[in-house]
Amino acid sequence: MSGQSSRPAATAAVLAHPSPVGELALAATDEALVLCSFAGAEAAARRLAGAGLRPSAAASATPAQRRLLDEARAQLDGYLGGTRREFTVPVDLCLATPFSRETVGSLTSLVPYGRTTTYGALAAALGRPGAARAVGTALGANPLCVVLPCHRVVGGSGRDTGYAGGLEAKHALLALESTA
Repeated sequence: MSGQSSRPAATAAVLAHPSPVGELALAATDEALVLCSFAGAEAAARRLAGAGLRPSAAASATPAQRRLLDEARAQLDGYLGGTRREFTVPVDLCLATPFSRETVGSLTSLVPYGRTTTYGALAAALGRPGAARAVGTALGANPLCVVLPCHRVVGGSGRDTGYAGGLEAKHALLALESTA
């Protein structure tokens, strides 16, 4: 018997969600939201498949996947509409590397709504001073943009640096939070 599992890959239902900061690709398994990305549905499907998940269209979502996608959409709309500050939809960082999981998983607690930090300060808070570039790389691969707020991390000079959704989206998200 080989070490390979004969169990079929878990599915993740994928849908496109229009938002004021750009179209977001959302994907959910039966247990959690696994993707909220500015990449299109095709790139989302490739990312899911690369992690061993079988992407499926939202039209064929299970009831649990539909519930999670609906919850994620409602929470995103509330956040982007200024009526919500945190996300409570269950998330799973199965699409992230271990370092990325640690980095993006810490964002909500280390960088609260309405605040920003730098890559260097976040690296230091994670106990890895000097790893600012690695933190930047991990944030660039964040599979749950907006939900796990990598937009709150800026360059050492306080300037906005890259963002998966583009600088216009980052500016909009930071402006939204600054009016709180």
